[in-house]
Amino acid sequence: MTRLTPAAYLDHIRSESARFRAVLADTDPTAPVPTAPEWTAADLLWHVAAEVQHFWTYVLESRPAEPTEETYTELERPADASYQDLLARFDELNGRFLETLEQTAPEEPVWSWSNDRTAAFTYRRQAHEILIHRLDAELTAGTVTPLDPALAADGIDELLDVFYGGKPDWATFAGTDHYVRVDAVDTDTQTWVQLGLVSGTRPNGDHLEDEPDISVVSAEEIPAGTEPDVVIQGPAADLDAWLWRRRDDEGIQVTGDKDIYERFRALTNQAITDD
Repeated sequence: MTRLTPAAYLDHIRSESARFRAVLADTDPTAPVPTAPEWTAADLLWHVAAEVQHFWTYVLESRPAEPTEETYTELERPADASYQDLLARFDELNGRFLETLEQTAPEEPVWSWSNDRTAAFTYRRQAHEILIHRLDAELTAGTVTPLDPALAADGIDELLDVFYGGKPDWATFAGTDHYVRVDAVDTDTQTWVQLGLVSGTRPNGDHLEDEPDISVVSAEEIPAGTEPDVVIQGPAADLDAWLWRRRDDEGIQVTGDKDIYERFRALTNQAITDD
């Protein structure tokens, strides 16, 4: 599918960050986050500001060097910080993050944990990071608003291709003849996912052999006449939130082989848990 432009991702980071902040500003700081029961609203606020956006600001500012324990220092949350203090800290760190992104061209070499080592990865990844955490904030407050369909459709592809299906350089994927297709009906986008096995040796010497995995494939890579074993259909926003375990499957239609579907769900559930 066609990705959004870096400018569009940046606009979404601005607007979703603003919505995230506005929702939490009016929320009880002790309110539990339904999608992360170990967190409160205050914990979620700190996570996005200090553990996400501050970290990626550092990555961009120190490009293309890889952050290490020796070079990057995590921010320590003050034990006596009030909720207003945390909101002010969010404003500071979010403003710096946006300014740093604006000053970093998408094609510039930047470290990432994916195979895309350019700032474009940060633009895209952080647009989806804040989108989902905005949804977390709204679920905490009980005031859920719609997700942008175009961003959500791109989020389906990013989640399945990068989070679930991304492979490190040392891994080799062997696909089978089993496919799942995810259809966002309101944006007319389809994502084909191939089930298969991954093997390889980690840098620490641990070896994987034929571990079940998935990989996103283009329509051109699929043999002519191939039909998916499973088709999952729904609006882009519903599918994106469902794949991220932020909502149930109401309104999402699943047809096809039940066993293949369960294997797909198990693999994506493992991936989201690991991350």
